[in-house]
Amino acid sequence: MLPIRRLFSNAAPSVVALTAALIFPVVMAQAAEVHERNLDNGLKVLVLPDERAPVVTHQVWYKVGSADEPGGITGIAHMFEHMMFKGTDNLGPGEFSDIIARLGGDENAFTGRDFTGYFQTLAADELPTMMRWEADRMANLKLDAEEFAREKEVVKEEWRSRVRDTPNARLNQLLYATAFASSGYHHPIIGWKTDIDAYTIEDLQAWYHNHYAPNNATLVVVGAVDPDKVFSLAEQHYGPVEKRDLAPTKPREEMPQHGLKRAQLSIPAQLPHLSMGYKVPSLVTAEDSRQAYALAVASGILAGDSGARLNNDLVRQGKLSNASTGYNLNARQTTLFTLDATPKEGQPLDEVEALLREQIERLKQEPVGKDELDRIKAQVAASDVYERDSLFYQGMKLGMYETVGLDYRLADRFVEGIRAVTAEDVQAVAQTFFRDQALTIATLEPAPADATPNQQTPTGGVDRVH
Repeated sequence: MLPIRRLFSNAAPSVVALTAALIFPVVMAQAAEVHERNLDNGLKVLVLPDERAPVVTHQVWYKVGSADEPGGITGIAHMFEHMMFKGTDNLGPGEFSDIIARLGGDENAFTGRDFTGYFQTLAADELPTMMRWEADRMANLKLDAEEFAREKEVVKEEWRSRVRDTPNARLNQLLYATAFASSGYHHPIIGWKTDIDAYTIEDLQAWYHNHYAPNNATLVVVGAVDPDKVFSLAEQHYGPVEKRDLAPTKPREEMPQHGLKRAQLSIPAQLPHLSMGYKVPSLVTAEDSRQAYALAVASGILAGDSGARLNNDLVRQGKLSNASTGYNLNARQTTLFTLDATPKEGQPLDEVEALLREQIERLKQEPVGKDELDRIKAQVAASDVYERDSLFYQGMKLGMYETVGLDYRLADRFVEGIRAVTAEDVQAVAQTFFRDQALTIATLEPAPADATPNQQTPTGGVDRVH
């Protein structure tokens, strides 16, 4: 389960895949109709028929992620994801995965800041089997203390390999922990090490009871299926799972930032690095959806492909070793528009910062040219067409939109939203959101390999915030 788990645990991926190379005109395929039904227990069911192959993907999305975790148990959403494979009252540990493997299928899970999801992809006629055992996990999960103790060691090793021994991952954690003071985005998806050490079986039981209910979930089925038969199967297998009274979600809005924040990380590393993050809205939080689409286009203009500005103007010109951007259009809360760069050998990080700031100022001062803007829009359209070839990604879009609080129908309007972005829109969001008052800068300065780590810091290194 590592590929998907890594994808979502390191950073929530942007739905805007701005990296597809377009060398021919693209004609958008007509999207199939999504069929929707709500069961009496509150489970929403979305079905998207796709008859191109006798295969189906079955996904259950829970409306809870790391951003919902209170202090002291950060990372519990990810820990619980592991425990969902450790048996129920009816299946032993690992038996769920064994059943899927014997049927020739694939299954996995993912944890993000805003959601937790589980999926299987199998022959379409095995859909009843998938529903039976996924519903069993929703209703009858067995949280065994011995299995939990073993799996906690697995998660701790995951933390060591992906965080402690990965300098850029630690820098990313520092960036978010510094940028966000009151939002749940403050802490990492995998959790702080001290919290991982302190998990108890009671913590897991409470998480299961509070969040893993049909009225806090969405079932997405995509593939060679008849919608009415899917709804009938869902009633049969998921319908008996009792709904629960869910505690109201406490508001965890990020407090306004009133000045530039800086943080420094000094740990053993091969290369220095710089990360910048501007607080920006997502589709969920934007006053006008055009802002979110324009930010996505701005990310593409800066780093959407090998011909984008950061690569063309900085990396190819030998001014930086590498540079990239990141923006999660579908975040549930205010999020970050990030710029990352690695300097050339011997290059000071303040020079790296100055080069990135020049590119930001260019976006603010100069309207994007028509050819450049059209190229980015074409890349987005092409990428959306290519993603429709994957049952998993079709389901993922529906599940993600629905789970973060958006109408799932917006998934089909994504390209339309991107195509409507103008040069004036891009310039406007740059001027509005790319300001020092909303900026956090985190730097990684390599320390000698024998440097003694500060054991009091969350990641075991020397972190300075000022």
